[in-house]
Amino acid sequence: MTPSAASSGPGAPGLDIPAVAVTPGDTATTTLTVRNDSDIVEAYDLRVVGDCAAWTTVEPARVSLYPGTSETVTLRLEPPRSPEVRAGEVPLGVRVLPNEHPDAVRVLETTVHVGEFHELRTELSPRRRRGWLRGRYLLAVRNQGNTPVRVRFAPGQAGEELGFAFDPERPKLEPGESAEVALRVRTARPVWFGNPVVWPFTVDTTEAGDQEEPAQADRDDPVVRPPLDAEFVQIPIFPKWLLAVLAALLALLLAWFALVRPAVRSAAEEAATEAVRPRPTPAGEQGAAGESPGTGADSRPGGGGRESGAATGPGGGGNGSPGGGGTAAGGGTAAGGRQSSATIDLRTGAGATRAGTYRVPEDGVFGVTDIVVANFQGDEGVLTISFGDRKITTIALETFRNQDYHWVTPIEIPENDTVTISVTCAKPGTPATGRQASECHEVLNVSGVLSTSTQ
Repeated sequence: MTPSAASSGPGAPGLDIPAVAVTPGDTATTTLTVRNDSDIVEAYDLRVVGDCAAWTTVEPARVSLYPGTSETVTLRLEPPRSPEVRAGEVPLGVRVLPNEHPDAVRVLETTVHVGEFHELRTELSPRRRRGWLRGRYLLAVRNQGNTPVRVRFAPGQAGEELGFAFDPERPKLEPGESAEVALRVRTARPVWFGNPVVWPFTVDTTEAGDQEEPAQADRDDPVVRPPLDAEFVQIPIFPKWLLAVLAALLALLLAWFALVRPAVRSAAEEAATEAVRPRPTPAGEQGAAGESPGTGADSRPGGGGRESGAATGPGGGGNGSPGGGGTAAGGGTAAGGRQSSATIDLRTGAGATRAGTYRVPEDGVFGVTDIVVANFQGDEGVLTISFGDRKITTIALETFRNQDYHWVTPIEIPENDTVTISVTCAKPGTPATGRQASECHEVLNVSGVLSTSTQ
């Protein structure tokens, strides 16, 4: 087995196969001559071994030789342009296996010099940011080359209104490694009023030479890439509509001090003067002794007046006349009936529904004018109030603690009909004691005029 010179460069003395130099993304070839020095026909299987086996092929991979003959095979190297193919020296081996004498297997070795290539991929998000004074962006950088690099960022802006800060400032990336860099953009001064100001800028990503390896930095050629475009929209501190609001408030304030306030002060002064002005007393109202009315025990002309608080007129003497002695709960007497009230006290267990009623007595008509509902525990659930078959209202308990309703025209409930309160208890509340109650507790007070149906 005799090696020949590589087509891509001169061979290296002392190696079975000449050294090969190749750059990822390109193709390099070298040749190897296999000779049969035995006295029988022999077939040889050739296979690439080592780190280069994934991207190296042998053509042909099997040769058959008569005694004393030889054949040249080609090794084709096609490394992909990927960070996984690192730059540097990579060993390459070719195993030659005779089929008839497998114990005579031999591995020929050489070194492949993988060249460097540089490629950076950078993304900026978002491309447009809004803010009063500063904006935050995120740079995602990935080293797509096959050698470590140190990344440098160069911002660009038409003027000097923006300041830029990168964190980290110069990250170092291994092949295939990614990094996220925070970019902070800040303006020199705020915009108080007016329209938003748009500040366009660019960010250029380059490879900076490592200070620890100046020779490496001098040897590498810079790679030109298009810069990334972005914008910072500086919004005003105070929006435009605020100026209009302030102008309107100022106009109203001036109008108040110029027009409204003097008129209000003048009306108040006139009312105060009218209140303290003395009023003349008619001559007919003077008493026989020159006393004003109401100053003595009996101040009516002719004397013998009633005591203070005595009722007058029909039914006013407590003499048992109709409507004269109405003393039902709620007190007072009304034309055609008497004031009356009733209270329904209802307790309902959690998750249950209960109803409480008040029944109008026989030969009676209850004209309801007022109802008051008390949910003093703060229970949760649903409460429904009905007058007979008429549903008056349905309310959620958690929306009130005390609720009252009033009617100018009474709602009449005939005899033997009922005022009903129905409660569905979802959750008992917590009374003033601070301990949650075991059941819901509501109180309904209904009041109005109770009259007889025969009147």
